[in-house]
Amino acid sequence: MFKIYTPLLILIGCVLQDHAYPADELMPLTCRGRVRGLEPSRGDVDDSLFLGIVLKDVRLDNDVVVSVFETNIRVLGGLLGGHSMAVMLKDAGHYMQWYQDELLHMAKDLGLRLLPAFNTSSGLPYPRVNLKHGVRGPESRTGTETDTCTACAGTIILEFAALSRFTGDPVFEVHARRALNFLWEKRQRNSNLVGTTINIHSGEWVRRDSGVGAGIDSYYEYLLKAYILLGDDLFLQRFNIHYASIMKYISQPPLLLDVHIHKPLLPARTWMDSLLAFFPGLQVLKGDIRPAIETHEMLYQVTKKHNFLPEAFTTDFRVHWAQHPLRPEFAESTYFLYKATKDPYYLEVGRTVLDNLNRFARVPCGFAAMKDVRTGSHEDRMDSFFLAEMFKYLFLLFAEEEDLPFNVEDYIFTTEAASLPHLSASLVMFLDDSNFDWTCPNTRLLFPDPAFPRNLRDPIRSAVDKSCPRPALHREPGMGRPPLRAQDFMANNPDHLELLRRMGVSLIHLKDGRVQLVQHATQAVSAVAAEDGMRFMQEMMELSSQQQKEQLPPRAVQIISHPFFGRVVLTAGPAQFGTDLSKSITGVRGFVTVAEPYSGCAELSNAAFVQGRIALLQRGQCMFAEKARHIMKAGAIGGIVIDDNEGSSSDTAPLFQMAGDGRNTDDVTLPLLFLFYKEGNILLEALKEYREVEVLLSDKARDRGEIHWTEQKGATDWRHVQNMGPYFSSLETRFDSVTISKCEFVKFLSSLMHLKDSPFYGKNSSNKQRQMTVIITLRHEGQSMWKITRTSSAVAKAIKRYDETGSHEDRHRKGRPRVTSAADDKFI
Repeated sequence: MFKIYTPLLILIGCVLQDHAYPADELMPLTCRGRVRGLEPSRGDVDDSLFLGIVLKDVRLDNDVVVSVFETNIRVLGGLLGGHSMAVMLKDAGHYMQWYQDELLHMAKDLGLRLLPAFNTSSGLPYPRVNLKHGVRGPESRTGTETDTCTACAGTIILEFAALSRFTGDPVFEVHARRALNFLWEKRQRNSNLVGTTINIHSGEWVRRDSGVGAGIDSYYEYLLKAYILLGDDLFLQRFNIHYASIMKYISQPPLLLDVHIHKPLLPARTWMDSLLAFFPGLQVLKGDIRPAIETHEMLYQVTKKHNFLPEAFTTDFRVHWAQHPLRPEFAESTYFLYKATKDPYYLEVGRTVLDNLNRFARVPCGFAAMKDVRTGSHEDRMDSFFLAEMFKYLFLLFAEEEDLPFNVEDYIFTTEAASLPHLSASLVMFLDDSNFDWTCPNTRLLFPDPAFPRNLRDPIRSAVDKSCPRPALHREPGMGRPPLRAQDFMANNPDHLELLRRMGVSLIHLKDGRVQLVQHATQAVSAVAAEDGMRFMQEMMELSSQQQKEQLPPRAVQIISHPFFGRVVLTAGPAQFGTDLSKSITGVRGFVTVAEPYSGCAELSNAAFVQGRIALLQRGQCMFAEKARHIMKAGAIGGIVIDDNEGSSSDTAPLFQMAGDGRNTDDVTLPLLFLFYKEGNILLEALKEYREVEVLLSDKARDRGEIHWTEQKGATDWRHVQNMGPYFSSLETRFDSVTISKCEFVKFLSSLMHLKDSPFYGKNSSNKQRQMTVIITLRHEGQSMWKITRTSSAVAKAIKRYDETGSHEDRHRKGRPRVTSAADDKFI
């Protein structure tokens, strides 16, 4: 496993150089560069890659606004880590003899450009700074922000202290310590926890939820690592106080749940984000191994369930946010646990991480982030932290001591895995500010939001409602006809719309295709109608809440034909009727055809072309169930409905589920999936360019091995096979009621001859040695039957001659596959 790291990193380095340089990052799907702007990213990988290019081309005197936090940990940390490694190699006498502190000079230049951000009354930095103009004046385009996250302000000390120790200039460490001191002073004194977001001028907590995940994570990390790096007991004392509160309020082994800093016994949310995966590794550094093992194992089980750790997941381990930007925190904790325990179990965990990366995330230009771990769809991004941290921790996990050029114990890793050596005593004396006076409660600080008490009551009310359901609403006698019930409402029913109007309820069509109901009681025809409208709106909210609880997970439309070969996965919305793809092992696979009419709201005029295929339909004009019934009648094996709202995308819109038509939909027995406009356009463009496009409809994307295996096992009955590429291995192919032109048929035979996985390309036999009889049976209107029988070499020769002549004039020549029937002789 260790030998995998170096070739992969060199390969990606070359791809970065060829396709992305000088951009910040590489877009792995389109093989293009991306300039991040606020988050410059090359710095944190340059200590591992091409150092000479950085010294030659990187310039810091640019009129660009950057994130202080990201620039510090990625660029400044990368420069200091690179400097540390260069000095180590130079002192060893083998490499880098030419190095004259060039990276350190660049790091000091960058540090000075970040210092203006610390010009606040509190000492907390502005979240953004202009590298050329600082934070003042209109030309800086920044300096107006008021809030920053705790991690953003508290993740400075390692890089700034190292810069001060390396250069002899204490100004950087002074500013970093001042920011940490202010955060410590503003901790909640009863719980000793810090919030997620703070006002950089007043010090009031803007967000009072506290955890160990996003927004706070690296603040705790840097307190402990500052003690290890600098040897200052003050940092360890503060960390221990925070850690005791974390284990008392936030830790619910094996879970780590956010709480309110002023009410630490009340949970702030019921889900966890993936950034907390760093915490078991931090617990190892602390020496608290048992909870580290428990939490890490919980994270590993979630990873095995979804192949990757979702960006957020619930306490019952369901997906909350489905993205996975290839975060390295889980691999980091795996390394530290193996380092502490030497348990080979963690080597297997690391192997699982690496295997999943290669199976599900690897693409021609690197590794692509996962847009949805449930479907396996990709996102065109490969963040630099993936290269800077993921491969580094996997390398350290699998490497033996003799494989490392230095002693890891002599270094501490920053939050972006830059290596900093243990430093000497402080340059200046700092006063002990660990003791602060207790303060009286400040109601403006405790409850600045009027909705705060209500937010505390709502979870309790919800819990009561679950255990004690509300009685059904009854209409009092004499109040006229009963109101429209929410479950009966249909947006395309004119009578229902008239009832809504009378009740003062208006219908608004949103840009993403959804509808919004708004009631104005003053616009109702009477007070009774207004009351009916209130009941209707209440029922609709309860119905919507219930539907969200019963929400189906997303599905996948995977393009598996040439030249995609399963690499393009589109996130699709499910239907609440029809075939349940989650219960299908192989999914539904077939070629796509655009239905006519495109809306699918009438009987199809091209039913002969839709039969045995997956029909493409456009949203609108009728109910989804009606579309499904029409394509079923035409003989389709599945359907894909494409949104008619131009610009809609699964990236920005919530998951869309297709509901039934209010009637019994048990008669719909095929799968129907929904694609937003952006994803649907990808499929239509592929069909336009390649004519024959085959897709797989499933509950999640399949890797190539799964597709190949199901094909060999014959688990599915292909009605039409063409353009199969390397997945085709079946020796028997059937065309049922499909019109195929001569040209198409020859292309099919040609593809059959050139398949690497076909019997003609065996491992132990050459092409010439292996002969196989190709038998293709064609039916025509159920009356006559033709059979072609030729050896593989004869078919190959015939195709070669056909391709050379480009016409049908050679069809009587020797070796041409001949088709015979009882009626008469015909030739393909």
